[in-house]
Amino acid sequence: MSFIAEPVTVEVPATSANLGPGFDSLGLALGFGDSVTAQVHDGPLRVEVSGEGADEVARDRNHLVWRAMAATFAEVGVQAPGVRLTCTNVIPHARGLGSSSAAIVAGIMLARGLLVDDPLDQDAALDLANRLEGHPDNVAPALCGGFTVCAVEDGRVRLARLEVSPSIGGVVFVPPTPVQTAVARGLLPAEVPHQDAAANSAASAMLVAALTTGETDLLLAGTHDRLHQDYRRPAMPQTLALIDELRADGVAAVVSGAGPTVLAMAPSEQTEALAARVPEGWAVRVPALGSMGARLVSA
Repeated sequence: MSFIAEPVTVEVPATSANLGPGFDSLGLALGFGDSVTAQVHDGPLRVEVSGEGADEVARDRNHLVWRAMAATFAEVGVQAPGVRLTCTNVIPHARGLGSSSAAIVAGIMLARGLLVDDPLDQDAALDLANRLEGHPDNVAPALCGGFTVCAVEDGRVRLARLEVSPSIGGVVFVPPTPVQTAVARGLLPAEVPHQDAAANSAASAMLVAALTTGETDLLLAGTHDRLHQDYRRPAMPQTLALIDELRADGVAAVVSGAGPTVLAMAPSEQTEALAARVPEGWAVRVPALGSMGARLVSA
């Protein structure tokens, strides 16, 4: 297999995973994201980064986009070439908005785009992204867009991609302080009561119905979680305090991914007023829910 000479650019959306009860299974693509360009050249790897995380991420072969590219080349049996990599990051890092998944998906898409003949289909790309990330709830909407429901069977990702009703809008409240995913996951118990698992199963089903049919009255009950959010309270007390406040007012607010960002869902006409409730020092966005997945914008 050979490589194209022209640069390839991919745009990958931010994502919100879990959505309350759908731990490691539900995810949403959000209407903003990162842009990454790669071009094959004769020299060594060169990485340029601007925007979010620019002062923190690696500029060598440890950069996550390159690691995903290298894994993709290895997957299809191709020797990795020299590459110029230019990353324009919009997704906040370590905030529960899928920055790592976006980097992984970007790397896979770029590697595929640089090959004259792409041997990977979308299912194989999703399986590879899941192996690199460790769970599919962020990589699935990052790659495929929309509202995704995932399960993993025998190492393969089973995916349902659904459309979010336009009657439902979202607001993202981003705190200034990050929380690493490993820290958030480390607070989770090894076992949970059966009644909590049953409650989350019911809530997840209701949330799927609410998001796809536009039944906004189901959102609050459909985002009730008993598996992970309260266990994470010690790592993000301000996040859970905001969620408690919003839910007490009938707003379907959840931890986005591993946190500490808060995702609130409400009737579309209420999102502007909801965004005004952003705490001091936090950032706020009102993104489209279930937006387009990763796409090559030049090749």
